[in-house]
Amino acid sequence: MPLSSSDPDVLLDWLLESMGLIRRRQEVPIGDIHSSALHRIMRHAFLIDPLKGWDSKELGDETGLSNTGVHHQISKLRECGLVSAHVDGKWHRHVLRGGSITAATRLTGSQARSVLAVRLAELSAIVEPSETRMEVESEDEDPPFSIRITENRPRREGISSADELVRDLGLAGDNPREEEDLAFRVLSEICSRDHPVTLIALSESLSASRGRVSTIVERMRASGIAERVPMLDRIPQDVFSALMRQYDARGEGWLITKGGLGRLDESVSKALLKGVIESSLDIDVVRSTLSTVPSGAQRVLLNTLGGRMPFGVRISSADHEGVSERVMRLTGRALRRIETVAERLDDCLGK
Repeated sequence: MPLSSSDPDVLLDWLLESMGLIRRRQEVPIGDIHSSALHRIMRHAFLIDPLKGWDSKELGDETGLSNTGVHHQISKLRECGLVSAHVDGKWHRHVLRGGSITAATRLTGSQARSVLAVRLAELSAIVEPSETRMEVESEDEDPPFSIRITENRPRREGISSADELVRDLGLAGDNPREEEDLAFRVLSEICSRDHPVTLIALSESLSASRGRVSTIVERMRASGIAERVPMLDRIPQDVFSALMRQYDARGEGWLITKGGLGRLDESVSKALLKGVIESSLDIDVVRSTLSTVPSGAQRVLLNTLGGRMPFGVRISSADHEGVSERVMRLTGRALRRIETVAERLDDCLGK
């Protein structure tokens, strides 16, 4: 949040980007940082005189945009709820709702919360309740929150209501093909499982590339619908593989010292080492031997043996009500930040 800034252009740019109205380019020349068409319409028209009643010609004269350009940008502002239109003869006159950017963002936020609550109720048809799904605590660091909020559109032939929801929330990307339902299938697969699933297993189950599945899962994580969790039940399998590999490559002494076996209880380390030397070790033996070792110590052992903690993905709650609550909480936090920056922008404009 750019609260340390008193530059209206910086604050407005952050608002428009956070609301999904503009996209930040990777490299923006210094002179062009605030030159987007939408920024100009807001900065030189609606923020200067919110209730003037701007028509397309006046907006074009003020910003140098063509009628087509003005129409395109005004459509985005009206769709998101910042601007409303009033018919005056043959002209549509546009005003900033509420007479200020603070009031406009509050009205938009209120509408967004209501629409999203209605849409998330549709998850009840996708999320299967599970008593075991949340047994392992998530360690996921939330990625930057991102979700699309869209009202129901007319029903389209060949696309189910659940698939429409996935598309409307932005989980299928910006411009999904009508015949493409991979995002819906990924969500359905995750929602039907009682335990986390790896990306490899998910891609194999859906006969899709890991890259495409990973992209969809990242969108779901960003929306708060899915989360990444450590797959603790996979540790014995990975420890077994690492023990056998490192013993063949580096020997018994390395396993005890740098391999981490020396850090464990003596009875545990001796049992594992004996199994490796005698080739009697298997995954079940490793699992039973490590059963008395805390999960944190098991993870350290896997790491010192050169392995990596396996992670899987799951839906973010045991049922659809919990998923909806999490998404609504993240949405509320994002909207409160937008409203706070809008208040800051109004204060700067007032000065």
